[in-house]
Amino acid sequence: MGKTFDRMGGMVRRGGDGLLRLALPPVCPVTGDRVLEYGTLSPQAWTELTFITRPHCPVTGLPFERDPGDGTVSPAALASPPRYDHARSALLFEGRTRQLVHLLKYADRTELTLMLGRWMAHAGRDLLADADMLAPVPLHAARLVRRRFNQAALLGQALHRLTGVPLEVALLDRVKATRSQVGLSRSARRRNVQGAFGIAPGRRVAGKHIVLVDDVLTSGATAEACAAVLRRAGAARVDVLTLARVVAPQDVPI
Repeated sequence: MGKTFDRMGGMVRRGGDGLLRLALPPVCPVTGDRVLEYGTLSPQAWTELTFITRPHCPVTGLPFERDPGDGTVSPAALASPPRYDHARSALLFEGRTRQLVHLLKYADRTELTLMLGRWMAHAGRDLLADADMLAPVPLHAARLVRRRFNQAALLGQALHRLTGVPLEVALLDRVKATRSQVGLSRSARRRNVQGAFGIAPGRRVAGKHIVLVDDVLTSGATAEACAAVLRRAGAARVDVLTLARVVAPQDVPI
């Protein structure tokens, strides 16, 4: 009898899924083209994404135009070492990737996070292999109320589900409200986030390997401000993993 009910339940679920597909057929979130499964991209959208692959700087993750040999660090990282240990991003922040980020942040398309998390997990596999925890970059409380969710925390949840690395959503506090970083110069971004972050009360990070999670790495000012706080609290290693990163022409290592 139990097996009969299981089969009937399966038939009902499949029937419901079929009705859903008739009423709301799966479409690509960026092109609107029909696709086979919900939460997937059309072939056209795929061709318009630029994934960051090797060769890249082992510290910053910035792509090299040509392979300089294993272990070669970019001149920018040598001249001004970041406060974090390593950074990795799945995609260049351009075109369709920009559209995906904006859909997540401003159009409440939170169902995209699992797909985006898979890309991040692949890009950051060397960082996640022995990580002790994931720490999303926090929003200030006032901005969180307006936006209703923190996209970095949602990406962190997806990474936790995919990798099993513990997620500490409240590890960092945004202790100072800052203006948006959009449109600011590199130096202005650093000044804007100076003193903006702190360790949440009662949290211990001494000796831990922490992976900061965010949606986009632009100048690195926010990531470095968070890394500096974690370093002062005794973290043994701080890495950064984002969905995308901005790469200006002058930033691309030769």
